[in-house]
Amino acid sequence: MKLRKVTAASAAVLALALSATACGGDSKDEGSGSGSGGGKIKVGIKYDQPGLGLKKPDGSFSGFDVDVATYVAKQLGYKPDQIEFVETKSADRENALARGDVKFIAATYSINDERKKKVDFAGPYLLAHQDLLVKKDSKISEATDLNGEKLCSVTGSTSAQNVKDDFAPKAQLREYSGYSECIAGLQSGAVDALTTDDSILAGFASQDKYKGQFKLAGLKLSNENYGIGVKKGDTATVNKINAALEKMVSDGSWQKAVDANFGPAGYKNEPAPKIGVIVK
Repeated sequence: MKLRKVTAASAAVLALALSATACGGDSKDEGSGSGSGGGKIKVGIKYDQPGLGLKKPDGSFSGFDVDVATYVAKQLGYKPDQIEFVETKSADRENALARGDVKFIAATYSINDERKKKVDFAGPYLLAHQDLLVKKDSKISEATDLNGEKLCSVTGSTSAQNVKDDFAPKAQLREYSGYSECIAGLQSGAVDALTTDDSILAGFASQDKYKGQFKLAGLKLSNENYGIGVKKGDTATVNKINAALEKMVSDGSWQKAVDANFGPAGYKNEPAPKIGVIVK
C-alpha cells in the first residue's frame, strides 16, 4: 500500500513536469510561426529592391513589401522585433514555402496560374504594370517611341523582349546584370529607357541620389497582381492575411505606405485591389 502511494505521487510530479515543459515550448523560434507569445515569424522578402524590399547597410529593412509584411505580421500577433526577414530570391520562392523556411512571402510575387499550382496566395495587395523609366526631359512617351532607341532590362527578364516583340521591333536591347546598372546607364546616356514593373522602377528612381532625374512614362503594358505567397494548403493563414490586408486598406495604412515608398518618382498607383480579384 505504501509503495503504491509513492508511485502515485511520483506519477503526479512527473505529469506536472511534463506539463510545464509543454507550456514552455511557446517561446521557441518558429520558422512558420502561427501566433503570438514569445516566438518569431519568418517572412520572405527581396533584399535588393529599393522602395519594395531593401536591406540597408545598417541591417534594417525598408520598402512597400516590408511595410505590408510588417502590418500583416502584427495582425497575426507578432511585434516588429519578432519578425525575421529572410531573403527569398525569385527562383526560390516556391521552395522556401514548401520547405517551411518562411511563413509567408511578400516580394513582388505576381499571381499567375502556374504559381498557384505550387503555392496559395493572399491578396492581391498591389496592381502594378510593366512601364518605362526615362530621363525627366525625355520625349519618349509611348512604347513605339523606342524604335531605334536603346532599351535596357535585366538579363533573364522578359520585359524588354516583350516591348520589342509587341511594340518596338527596332528597339536596341541592352541587357545588364541588375537594375542598378540599368539606372546608371540611363543616367549616363548609355541607354534611353529601362523597362520592368512600374513599382520596381518607381522604387529605384525614388532613391535620394536619383530624385528628380527620371520619370515614369505611365504606360500599362501588362498587369502584375502582387500577392502574398503562403504554403500550399494553408487556408487558415491565407484567410488571416486577407483580413489583415483589408484592414490595412480601410485604416489608411496601405495608401500611406504607397506614398512613402513610391511618391518621389511620381508613381500613380492603382486603387488598392479587392481581395481575390485578379486583373488580367
